[in-house]
Amino acid sequence: MDYHREPDFLFAWNNMSPSEMAESRLIIISGLIAALVGILTIAYTAFQWRRNINLSWMKAMARSKKNPKIRHKVPVAPHTWILESVSRGKSLNCCVCLKSMSPSQTLGPMLASDSFIHRCSICGAAAHLSCSSQAQKDCKCVSMIGYEHVMHQWAVLWTEATDQLDETSFCSYCEEPCSGSFLGGSPIWCCLWCQQLVHVDCHGAMSIETGDICDLGSFRRLILSPLFVKEVNRTSSVGFLSSITHGANEIASSVRASIRNQGKKYRQGNEPSVDISNSCDTGDTSTESTGEIHQTVNGSHAMDEGCNDSTNNESPHPDSDVCKKLDSVPSFKRSASINQKDESQELRMKQRYELIDLPSDARPLLVFINKKSGSQRGGSLRQRLNILLNPVQVFELSSAQGPEMGLYLFRKVPHFRVLVCGGDGTVGWVLNAIDKQNFDSPPPVAILPAGTGNDMARVLNWGGGLSSVERQGGLCTVLHHIEHAAVTMLDRWKITILQQGKQLQAPKFMNNYLGIGCDAKVALDIHNLREENPEKFYNQGKKTNWYFLFMNKVLYAREGAKNIMDRTFADFHWQVRVEVDGVEVDIPEWDSADAEGVLLVNIGSYMGGVDLWQNEDENYDNFHPQSMHDKMLEVVSISGTWHLGKLQVGLSRAQRLAQGQSIKIQLFAPFPVQIDGEPWFQEQLCTLTVSHHGQAFMLKRVAEEPLGHAAAIITDVLENAETNHIINASQKRALLQEMALRLS
Repeated sequence: MDYHREPDFLFAWNNMSPSEMAESRLIIISGLIAALVGILTIAYTAFQWRRNINLSWMKAMARSKKNPKIRHKVPVAPHTWILESVSRGKSLNCCVCLKSMSPSQTLGPMLASDSFIHRCSICGAAAHLSCSSQAQKDCKCVSMIGYEHVMHQWAVLWTEATDQLDETSFCSYCEEPCSGSFLGGSPIWCCLWCQQLVHVDCHGAMSIETGDICDLGSFRRLILSPLFVKEVNRTSSVGFLSSITHGANEIASSVRASIRNQGKKYRQGNEPSVDISNSCDTGDTSTESTGEIHQTVNGSHAMDEGCNDSTNNESPHPDSDVCKKLDSVPSFKRSASINQKDESQELRMKQRYELIDLPSDARPLLVFINKKSGSQRGGSLRQRLNILLNPVQVFELSSAQGPEMGLYLFRKVPHFRVLVCGGDGTVGWVLNAIDKQNFDSPPPVAILPAGTGNDMARVLNWGGGLSSVERQGGLCTVLHHIEHAAVTMLDRWKITILQQGKQLQAPKFMNNYLGIGCDAKVALDIHNLREENPEKFYNQGKKTNWYFLFMNKVLYAREGAKNIMDRTFADFHWQVRVEVDGVEVDIPEWDSADAEGVLLVNIGSYMGGVDLWQNEDENYDNFHPQSMHDKMLEVVSISGTWHLGKLQVGLSRAQRLAQGQSIKIQLFAPFPVQIDGEPWFQEQLCTLTVSHHGQAFMLKRVAEEPLGHAAAIITDVLENAETNHIINASQKRALLQEMALRLS
């Protein structure tokens, strides 16, 4: 017997002709492909079947009288519907009929009702326009006043959990994975407060054991607990009296305006006079107090200061000497107090909620979002933060509503933190608003970089843009870093523009840098390009920062090429005079070319990350290292736009000129000027005086080094000491300033 005889199928295979073997291979491959397609079809069908069963089950349980939510009397809240394009909700299902939000494919034109859907701005649920009126009241309840504990608010995850923590992907009761696959078990509920997941099968047993009490999850210190949020109920009588008061205030304001107009006419037609109520509305001339009183008219002045308005067509104000004399006039102080009361009363009239009886250890986060900053992703950011926090603590900034509304709501909170979602201009806007509130202990400010340059966010380790934030873990990681961030100090500076002793416009405030000359011209070119072609800068998502930096380099190259042929600022050193602490600074010639721009630098980041002072250089040329809390500014010069381009790519460095606390810049010719990236063309010859405006509390993301963790711990200890009245606000400020200097 031959034990090494080959099997029959191998013998037949080896005896096949090449054409027969090729045909056999084709048949085998076709069979495998058909089997794979069949398996995938079965899997997809099972997935859809399981998904429909889950959604139907959730709908039935929500309407059932045996629903545990009803037994525990969980507060209910209606959805806050906003119109949204159907293209943004194609992957969603209606929370009422459970059908897809994608419009049905029809041969005729799409109806208007099919082009839009209703989307809840708080929880993210979606509904057809015809279904939204029948939706269950299962949205996030922002106020649970009268409850002893915060109750879980279980809801279906209608949207993808973008900012969910890793540990919350398991059922909080049975600790089994909460899988969304077709082989998964029970349908899933998610708490709108603590973000915990629970199987619907497990919820009954869990509610019996825990009573559905919610601890607000990992961010309980940052979340404004609904137990302390009270909705303002205005009865008809109160509303009637408030309307009378509001009308009286409007009449008084109109009377004051008419008196001012008559004063102006009298001044123009007869002899020079000063209007007491309007002559000093540019603000107090104090340079050290962080609590200056700035007069506002219907909130517009705050907007202009915060955004550093680039227009320069305002009428001249009275000279500073007259303003100083009027500082001691009692009637002016009364006028200022009246305006402050009017503003407070107006904010109180608009207030929908108030905060009462917050515990002393609460550290809620106040959030400001600027939808028009940078990539214009404020809408999605607000919805994501509404899910993670209490929607009452999230405010959207606009020309109609500034930061004052949110700060007024938190005015009685002893310790809270502020998160600014925007660019450098938005950060300055919020810091100006905080200055005006005269807080005993001003709140520290963190930054979610949603602008274009994001220089302040870079030096405070918050990143250079939203794309870097998403790569590091999203908003959950940001909130974790805010809770453990260290408080540091930021010098703020006031820029007064004078002409022959008269103030040309309202003072501007600087946090980052001030530039005159070629760099301001490039910033002005970028600003004009953004105004002419906004679609190239906005709605680009994660590509916006890359596009901004790319356009910077393109403009530098273009202006550099033009500069070779026609030097726009060739006579810069003859047309600009710089004086630092009373000493004139020579604007040098550098590399056989005169300087064509001067920059005053407060932080170590310029135009998207360029370090102009370069602290890492061991040769300081008898200068001190740069610091953003040493009450000193650094003065550097640049030799043209071509030099700026080399600075952007790290091939050159700026020329150090001086350091000082008080700086005057005289312009003997029209020049472009920029402050914190907000440019304008200064046509009138003037003098720019730069003086210290106090310091602001900022939050710096703790790095991995031990000093960062030590600073965060010391910050928490000082806040607790102030809460327990061991130290007062001024002592805490002094200790924080000393800590910032020692640990920098």
